[in-house]
Amino acid sequence: MVVFCGSKSGNNPLYETDAKLLGNLLAENNVRLIYGGGNRGMMGAVANGVLEKGGTVTGIIPEILNQFEHQHDEITELIVVENMHVRKRLLYEKSDAAIILPGGFGTMDELFEIVTWNQLSIHDKPIYILNTAGFYDALLSHISHMLKEGFLYTSLEDAVTVISSPTALFK
Repeated sequence: MVVFCGSKSGNNPLYETDAKLLGNLLAENNVRLIYGGGNRGMMGAVANGVLEKGGTVTGIIPEILNQFEHQHDEITELIVVENMHVRKRLLYEKSDAAIILPGGFGTMDELFEIVTWNQLSIHDKPIYILNTAGFYDALLSHISHMLKEGFLYTSLEDAVTVISSPTALFK
């Protein structure tokens, strides 16, 4: 499963707590984590959560982000690629589902690209949004507004599954 999330931890400690718990649950359910390869923020928390329970972690990081995200040297596999486009393509190709945790512009880019690729039938992968502490409430409201205003082909419910806790992913 690919996890998209921030390289920062955010202001609410629950974001990082949920990221680590998700990592623990992925490992306990024998699900390989595929993620951006960083060792900081939400990315570091989810990867460390998997590693702490003996799970498998594949990180994919472009050369340019090594200086910002600080590659995680303790994961199972780290793939360093030429650029962001190659990174995102590999993240999508190597996964069978995606979960989006709190994050910034990069996380939003990854969310909207994977949803768009599903819409265009480039792939058909389940997409989950972990709405920890209501982080995505405003975005989800705006997406509903986009549908209401006639700009979307499918409803939010048809495009993604919104969950409020990591444990909901495994129910």
